[in-house]
Order: sequence, then C-alpha cells, then structure tokens
Amino acid sequence: MMSIMKPTRNLLFALCPMLVLGFLYYSSGKLHLHVWGQKPHKDKEATLSPAGNAYAVFDKQGFLMKLDGKLPPELEYKYGNLSEGACKPGYVAAKMTAIYPKFVKPASMFLDQNFKRLKNVNNYLPPFGFKTQENIIEVILSATKDYGLSPELNSLPCRRCVIVGNGGILSNKSLGSRIDEYDIIVRLNEAPVSGFDKDVGSKTTMRITYPEGAIQNPSRYEKDSLFVFSAFKPQDFRWLRQMIFKDNQRGVDGFWKSVAQQVPREPSEMRILNPFFIQEASFRFIGLPHNNGLMGKGNIPTLGAVAITMALHNCDEVAVAGFGYDMSTPHAPLHYYEKVKMSAIKESWTHNISKEKEFLRKLVKAGVITDLTNGILAPPGI
Repeated sequence: MMSIMKPTRNLLFALCPMLVLGFLYYSSGKLHLHVWGQKPHKDKEATLSPAGNAYAVFDKQGFLMKLDGKLPPELEYKYGNLSEGACKPGYVAAKMTAIYPKFVKPASMFLDQNFKRLKNVNNYLPPFGFKTQENIIEVILSATKDYGLSPELNSLPCRRCVIVGNGGILSNKSLGSRIDEYDIIVRLNEAPVSGFDKDVGSKTTMRITYPEGAIQNPSRYEKDSLFVFSAFKPQDFRWLRQMIFKDNQRGVDGFWKSVAQQVPREPSEMRILNPFFIQEASFRFIGLPHNNGLMGKGNIPTLGAVAITMALHNCDEVAVAGFGYDMSTPHAPLHYYEKVKMSAIKESWTHNISKEKEFLRKLVKAGVITDLTNGILAPPGI
C-alpha cells in the first residue's frame, strides 16, 4: 500500500508548481490593469478583443489605444492581394470597425423624404438633429426632389473620396492633379478653386457649407457641383428655403455675419447634409461636451471633421488635404487663400481644435484615412 501511495504523492508534488504557474499565466491578462489594487486609467478601459483570447485597451471614446496602421489578418487576406492603386471596396468601414468596434456604417449622406425615420437625430435640435424643423424641411425637400449623388457616382462599385480642407498647409504643395483623381471631391464653405487649382485641384463634387460660410459672390460657384447645406441653428433652414425659392432676404437676425443673398443653383442641385454626422463627430468620435444636446461652448465640430465623418460612412477610401492646424505657429496663414493668421482660431468659442486633432490623428495613425498634406501627424513647428 505504501509503495503505491509514494509515487502518487511525488506526482502531486511535481504537478502543484505547474498548476500554480498555469493559473498565474492564465490570470495575467485579467490582472495586468489591476495589479496591486490599481485601477485602469480613467481615459481607458480594458475589453476582450474580438478573438476573445487577449485584452485590448480602448480610450474613453471607444477607439483602440494601440494604433499602428497595420492591417488585421482578416483585412490583409481581403485587401493584400489587390493591385497597387486599385480601389478597395469597404476598406474604410473595415479599418474603422477594427479600431472602433461601435462603428456602424449605414448613414445616408443627405436627408430624403423619409428623414423623420432617422431615430438618431429626430429628438435633437439643430445642429445635432432637426427637431422643430420638420415642416420646413418637408417644404425644402419637396422642391429639391433629388436626395443623393449623381447616377454615375451612385453606380460606382468603389468610391474614393477626398475632403479638401482650407488650411494654409495646402499652399505650394502642387497637389491639384492628385486631388482631381478622386471620384468624390468635397470642398468646404467659401474656399476658392479658381486661381489655386495647382494646389487644390479644379474639380468639385460637392461644397458643404452653412449660411455664414457660403460663397457670397454668385460668379465664384463652380458648375456641376452640389450645394450641400449643413444647419447649425433653426434660422439656417429658413435661409435655405429663401435660397431655394429665390425669396428676398428678410433681415439677418440670428446670423453672426453677413450671409449670401442668392445661391446660383437649381433646387435639384441642393442637398441637406444628414445632421447625424455633426452629432456623431461631436459626441462619439471627438468627445465634446453633450450639454443636454444643445449647442454650447466647445461642443461643435468644425465642418471639416463633419465632412470626414460623412465620408467614413459613405466612401470606400478616404483622403484629406489641408488639415492640421499648428497652434504653435500663430503667424502662419490659417487658410490657403487669405492672409488671416493661425492665431485667429484661438478666439473660437464653438470648436475645440486640440480634441478634434486627437480624433484626426487616430484616423491617420491607424490608416483609416490618408493625409495628403501630412499636417495631422506633424509635430509642433512642422
């Protein structure tokens, strides 16, 4: 009997250390953020990766903390064998989901006659929704009648989009011909094309703007481009109605500067940008103050960030140019087309440029978008 128990006891002694080591190894992934009673950083949270076998760390907005631009294995298999320069269908959505698991692609560019069904925005006042403006929107949409891109663009199996910002960093880069190669070229507010085409290109698919940012000289509008309206306050919708129906302006109450008196576009060439993109950019992607869903100090994204957000949902590949404010160079030109200095943006009451740049840096660093002017990741002073 004793001769049988002795080998068994020795075997147990040998197995115990192995069991202890195995337990510690298994637990290490769960304990690495809580060693000696430590708690995760308030801006981070630990979550199981999709594979379920390791812990990934996300920031408080829900973005993966470790961003290196490498393709996950499943994306490498899908896109790695495509020929160089070929458009990659679904690429942006796939990359975005890899670093931001909460991303859901379906979100229409523009409002259409079914806009009241948009649950994400129908309970918010402008700029984050259209609450209280339903009747005037119905009137506007009954006049425009078209609610999408051109049939040619809608039929593309893969859409490459570029958002052309207004930054002074565009000057003397000679990117015009490269910008014009994209399928959808988005411009913002009153940024001119004529005279600057060598650096900013000559084509325009759509120009996104709001009343105070719209081109005031009718002769400066490009032909064959969509006028895309983005509302930030109820007064903006009344202005758009006047532009569509060619009504005389009834004063400028509610605007912080002079606004265009006419827009040389037919109603069929006008669109209303889905306000969901303002909401998502502000509250989810950038993490600006919610302020009970109302416009407030520092909780309005720039139109550039809104346009990029729109592109993430509606394009297969996304590039940007003219982005990247460098606040350490106050005397540098703010825009490529005028002499206003960088210091002027410090006075902005509505935007939070530093937090917005954090968001854009995530997209560039992870390879979700391509920065043609290399201003977003540039260190201060560059």
